[in-house]
Amino acid sequence: MDLNFNKNEDYNKLQLSELKKRLLKVYKGGGDKKIEKHKEKGKLTARERIDYLFDKNSESIEIGALAGEDMYKEHGGCPSGGVVVKIGYIKNKQCIVVANDATVKAGAWFPITGKKNLRAQEIAIENKLPIIYLVDSAGVYLPMQDEIFPDKEHFGRIFRNNAVMSSMGITQISAIMGSCVAGGAYLPIMSDEAMIVDKTGSIFLAGSYLVKAAIGESIDNETLGGATAHCEISGVTDYKAKDDYDALDKIKNIIDKIGDFDKAGFNRDKPKPPIEDSDDIFGIIPQSRTDQYEVRGILERIVDNSEFQEYKKDYGKTIVCAYARIDGWAVGIVANQRKVVKNANKEMQFGGVIYSDSADKATRFIANCNQKKIPLVFFQDVTGFMVGSKSEHGGIIKDGAKMVNAVSNSVVPKFTIIIGNSYGAGNYAMCGKAYDPRLIVAWPSARLAVMGGEQAAKVLLQIETASLKKQGEKISKEKEEQILKSIQEKYNAQTSPYYAAAHLWTDAVINPLDTRKWISMGIEAANHAPIEKPFNLGVIQV
Repeated sequence: MDLNFNKNEDYNKLQLSELKKRLLKVYKGGGDKKIEKHKEKGKLTARERIDYLFDKNSESIEIGALAGEDMYKEHGGCPSGGVVVKIGYIKNKQCIVVANDATVKAGAWFPITGKKNLRAQEIAIENKLPIIYLVDSAGVYLPMQDEIFPDKEHFGRIFRNNAVMSSMGITQISAIMGSCVAGGAYLPIMSDEAMIVDKTGSIFLAGSYLVKAAIGESIDNETLGGATAHCEISGVTDYKAKDDYDALDKIKNIIDKIGDFDKAGFNRDKPKPPIEDSDDIFGIIPQSRTDQYEVRGILERIVDNSEFQEYKKDYGKTIVCAYARIDGWAVGIVANQRKVVKNANKEMQFGGVIYSDSADKATRFIANCNQKKIPLVFFQDVTGFMVGSKSEHGGIIKDGAKMVNAVSNSVVPKFTIIIGNSYGAGNYAMCGKAYDPRLIVAWPSARLAVMGGEQAAKVLLQIETASLKKQGEKISKEKEEQILKSIQEKYNAQTSPYYAAAHLWTDAVINPLDTRKWISMGIEAANHAPIEKPFNLGVIQV
């Protein structure tokens, strides 16, 4: 190992340590005191509920753990968006679980909470996965009701999705384990089956205070909408549970009886670990966003047996396309090569940039994978498409459009791993969030932005200084440097993988060593949903 490798390794392991620290913080939800109060009511926390529900010693992945990070500070914050979402196994069946965290503002719905719930339902719909809701929520967070209530992608979309999933035959089970009020009361009752925990669970359109104010009736919440009321009088709920454990056991028993599903039929062989040491990834990924490295070295430490078969290896060298297996699953890999290479004309091509030949190769490869029913995995480290007169005259826009077209119309499941830069139209062509990857995650080394930080800061500096000069202000060199520093700090914060994860532009920031697990569980989920339409590129400029 060379000195540079060791420096990279130290730097990237520090980055991983930062990720672990952030995750440990959000795992605390509303904090120790809120957790203690929650448990005094005889309740398990949201994470404890999910852990008990999942099969022991089975794998799981968490969606949006960092959602809401550093958001809503004026409202006290919203760790993990006030809801925990995990994909895991119940009675050996893969399911997705959504659990309100009542230690965060009594489980109230912030705008990011709504977005995260919708993301969970989107995953269930795309993959036809059974979905379980563990409800413990005070409803919409009223100080921000205008950002969560009326729009298409707001609170009401949840219930619309309940109805759509029901029509699709996707299993939905709810457990009312705490408060469930107002519009939120529809979610569990629009599920296939609902249970309620005695004494701690309650469900009603209006609580006792509002009932008193609205119609003058005096009644306590338990009598109004507790387990006895809804299991014995209204018939709204299907099962009464004596405590959290009993409710979760009832869910396990229901899941255990579900029949098998129609499979998409993706190819899987016996899983094999990589031959190359996966830990080397930390030494290969460079500290600098401009330094070169060999992406094949990364792939060798992720794919089974460290083996892959390259497609058009000597053509379009700034993108590597290859067939491989990950945890036994057959995959088609599309990876940016952040290394300066020479094309057939012996011309230098910048690493991390998509040229016409690379776009052409990737388009053909994506079409091939669709024809062969092979899931696609994109490894992003891209600064964008090549610019300049030679590229423009050579039709870079046309070739880029063909690649975007192929990604957009792909019918096989797509998975995106952002390992480095993810800038501009390169993000789009390499299956960014707007292009419906089944799962999209980032490594701590990732950055997402419309352009690189240095270029963006210089552009923004020109705009800012021109504006100040128009107002008659003289800009000294010191003032210009001060403005540039301020712009860079703000821009760097907004390009961080944690900023993207907080806004749910990605599903998670992950340890690079967990990449195989995310892809494998993602393809397993996708295998629940047979492909229902043929691949069709539509109209493209040849």
